[in-house]
Amino acid sequence: MRERLLGNTETRVSIVGYGAMALSLERVPEAEAIDTLHRVFDLGVTFIDTAYSYCDDERDQHHNEKLIARALSSWTGDASRIVVATKGGAIRVNGRWLRKGAPEHLYDVIRASHEALGGREPIALWQHHWPDPRVPIRDSMAAARRAVDEGLVRHVGISNYSVAQIEEARSVVDIVTVQNQYNLWCRDPERDGVLAYCERENICFLPYRPVGGLGLAQQLHHTRVLAELAAARGVSPWRLMIAWFLARSPCILPIPGSMRWKNAEDCLRAAEVALTPDEVRRIDAISIDELPRLTTDPRPLVLPADS
Repeated sequence: MRERLLGNTETRVSIVGYGAMALSLERVPEAEAIDTLHRVFDLGVTFIDTAYSYCDDERDQHHNEKLIARALSSWTGDASRIVVATKGGAIRVNGRWLRKGAPEHLYDVIRASHEALGGREPIALWQHHWPDPRVPIRDSMAAARRAVDEGLVRHVGISNYSVAQIEEARSVVDIVTVQNQYNLWCRDPERDGVLAYCERENICFLPYRPVGGLGLAQQLHHTRVLAELAAARGVSPWRLMIAWFLARSPCILPIPGSMRWKNAEDCLRAAEVALTPDEVRRIDAISIDELPRLTTDPRPLVLPADS
């Protein structure tokens, strides 16, 4: 798979990454989950997205990170090429996500994530999962700055941040990635300035829920423009959507994820599809009214703070 630089760093990653969350939230049998990860690596994907809160609840935090570490240790390829990006700042309590941004908590989470991922090398990319309204961003990011200084973390990113919040975070530590929700149902990054900011500042933008998430993704084939373009290309609407992200902006690194290898491979092979300017314009022009609307809420997630 073709590669690109991760933001303004010298770290090279595949142009499409893999989001591993479903392997833990859906609790795929470990042997099957590791086989899926091995297939992802074999396909040439070198960017893997996870978080310490990708788990059932507070009793098994770091489940996804440990799963990835076991897959890397048992893979026969060159594991040193795989960049694992993890996150902290959202906790799982009774199956619900809550924000928790106190610097002492974030620092402890970073140390635990470092250990869960093997404890030998710095975490390639650690991202603050959600800003906590009770904690100044400068205070939260001070934990990341400390982790970088101590060699626990190589690069730092942020998630679910506005432009003003990104700038505040950058006053504390260098920021190389921003991970916000972005798909046809949620095009906020185009409107709130975050995508343009990332393009201007050479920050890598990671769109989560790139095909809409569970419930919405399954309905993409009902959208006329996508169905027509996908049929003409002989590909699925999901692969077309990931290819659209690649064509949409040079700063975007899509991270589709699925617990089923067949579905994951379909999206990951979008790296082989180069859309024409006309195809990009037609997808750009799709309005929210042309998309299927289910009970799944397509708006950006807003997590409550931990009490």
